[in-house]
Amino acid sequence: MTTLLPEPVLAPADNWLALTLSEQERHEVALLATQLAYTAPRLIDDPLWVEAARELSCRLPRRLQEVIRAYRHDPGEDGILALRNLPVVEEELPLTPAVPDSVEREATVPAAIAALIALNLGEIVAYREEKFGALVQNVVPVPGRETSQSNAGSVPLELHVENAFHPHRPDFVGLLCLRNDRTRTAGTLVTSVRNTLDLLPERIVEVLGQPRFRTAPPPSFGSGDSGPVHPVFSGSPADPNVRVDFHATEALDEEAGFALTALRDAFLRTARTLVLQQGEMAFVDNRVTLHGRTAFEPSYDGFDRWLHRTFVNLDNRRTRGQRPGNGSVLV
Repeated sequence: MTTLLPEPVLAPADNWLALTLSEQERHEVALLATQLAYTAPRLIDDPLWVEAARELSCRLPRRLQEVIRAYRHDPGEDGILALRNLPVVEEELPLTPAVPDSVEREATVPAAIAALIALNLGEIVAYREEKFGALVQNVVPVPGRETSQSNAGSVPLELHVENAFHPHRPDFVGLLCLRNDRTRTAGTLVTSVRNTLDLLPERIVEVLGQPRFRTAPPPSFGSGDSGPVHPVFSGSPADPNVRVDFHATEALDEEAGFALTALRDAFLRTARTLVLQQGEMAFVDNRVTLHGRTAFEPSYDGFDRWLHRTFVNLDNRRTRGQRPGNGSVLV
């Protein structure tokens, strides 16, 4: 399906759940993140480090914990939580990496911030086939991959649910901005089924709730056959979960194809752009909200757009059979 996304529309902060940390709260988060970054073995994917992060996450500032708990209970119409004034300091950052499959292995303060907040929301997870199962992944432009429909590209990224093909998709996707692009306009396109459902005719909704679609794995998982046939909508008809990737999901018949096109058009009508700046973090509810990326021009000079990405699940029991040793990585 051809990628044609709208121009960015900057959304007011009050259109989704948001919190700007006070300077005291920012200082408290910085202390916790620094303590965690220097906690042995200082390896993010080590179970001992994750355990320490889980314990320290209970000491995040009260207001931050309260807004995370409210978001966990109900993500709102947009399915977005925006956190601002987190202690990411430009002078303490290395150059933006520009290599394929970039991840964070050794603990840093920004990676500790991402892990602390993710673990306060739920359980941080990763996928063995994607970026080697790293818990904190880098979303950065990579030379030669500008046009790829992946986290390494810089062209518009089609609207999608994260890992839509996978039977155990993450409940939330966290994005912590270390740097935005030089123009500070590169953004994350977001759109929610809660804001879109009323735009769809009853028959379209009915078709989308039937197993008449199939989704292929994204490039980050390597090549592979499409997964099983599935519906796009599931759960409550009045407030459904959504499972679609408009680059990778195909309809299996003509009527289903018409419904898929109508759904994409409706999502584009309600889409807005969340432009994260340094020290801002957003969570996307992967059950109700699709996300994409606006285009930007990388310079590959070490100061390009750089996000830390984390995945969060609310119920680790449902994936216990796919996580060896009750660890954080799904196989």
